[in-house]
Amino acid sequence: MKKTLIVAALLAVAGLAQAQQRTAFEPGQVWPDNHGTHLNAHGAGVLYDRGHYYLFGEHKIAGGRGNSAQVGVHCYSSKDLYNWTDEGIALAVAPAESGSEIEQGSIIERPKVVFNKKTGKYVMWFHLELKGKGYSAARTAVAVSNKATGPYVYVKSYRPGAGRWPLGCAPEWKQPVPGEKDLKWWTPEWRKAVAEGLFIRRDFEPGQMARDMTVFVDDDDKAYNIHSSEDNLTLHVAELTPDYQGFTGRWNTIAPAGHNEAPAICKRNGKYYLITSGCTGWDPNAARSFVASTIWGPWQQLDNPATGPQANVTYNSQSTYLLPVAGKKDAFIFMADRWTPKNPIDGGYVWLPLRFEGDQPRLQWADRWNLSVFDATNAQGAANP
Repeated sequence: MKKTLIVAALLAVAGLAQAQQRTAFEPGQVWPDNHGTHLNAHGAGVLYDRGHYYLFGEHKIAGGRGNSAQVGVHCYSSKDLYNWTDEGIALAVAPAESGSEIEQGSIIERPKVVFNKKTGKYVMWFHLELKGKGYSAARTAVAVSNKATGPYVYVKSYRPGAGRWPLGCAPEWKQPVPGEKDLKWWTPEWRKAVAEGLFIRRDFEPGQMARDMTVFVDDDDKAYNIHSSEDNLTLHVAELTPDYQGFTGRWNTIAPAGHNEAPAICKRNGKYYLITSGCTGWDPNAARSFVASTIWGPWQQLDNPATGPQANVTYNSQSTYLLPVAGKKDAFIFMADRWTPKNPIDGGYVWLPLRFEGDQPRLQWADRWNLSVFDATNAQGAANP
């Protein structure tokens, strides 16, 4: 009996070790952590800090309640991006009926963590919807920690840009046009009104809506919160304060009335690249891409970055983050989710190498790939000008 138990234990250890020793990405497949459990980090972002990558994402549970925050934000760590160690819950929800903005049953989405060199704090931003209010709150929220893995302490939530006009705002945008509120949605006239400040004026006093979001730290250590606003019709980019925990009041629009969400951004050769999705709920759609010479724009819309079969649905996924690979020049990984809203815990992950054709970001499906693809791409030169 003892011998049988010992053999079983050894087999379990061997199986665990084998699960940890991944040497490649397998997009869309089950991705086990060090315990052999599928990663539970949806709508994720990645922080690279002192030789380790930290993955932060929404912790989902099974069943209908899984699309609301029942546990919090999950954290994993890795040295190679293939094998992930479970670091537990970085930000825990508050108890139900506690009155906290992040109480159990609220909605916490797309957490992103950045490190602030001046304060030594790790700063987490996420999209927050208040419990029982659907998606009407449309807030962005912040939490901080002294350690990358947490625990993170909730600070507050914001509607950015309260009482502030976007940069370069035309004087006529500040004045409502008679009858514009009665325009029929989705007509050319209505889209024109949205692009010229219809919803900006509506939300001027309480602050602008902030749903799907990401955070970007530039080369000069200034940080920006990019989020879907104006009922998901226009993306906004808003500058964060030096401690990354608030807003300076400087902000601007991206693709007004373009109906974009799921923003993911990177910087390459002095230019900024943005990948987004359209707005079709949990269903996938064709990705969009944009380029700008400054974070404030103007942003030029490019083509769908996805190529090949299922490019029209971005390989059945939606963007969440563009991950710079440490130590490799101009190497970025496109991170995306495959949503399973009826049983959210089953959601999968699509990670693919991002390449460029001039200014055009490109994605191509691969059943299996590893980081050496970036060495080959950079060596070719022409593939990554």
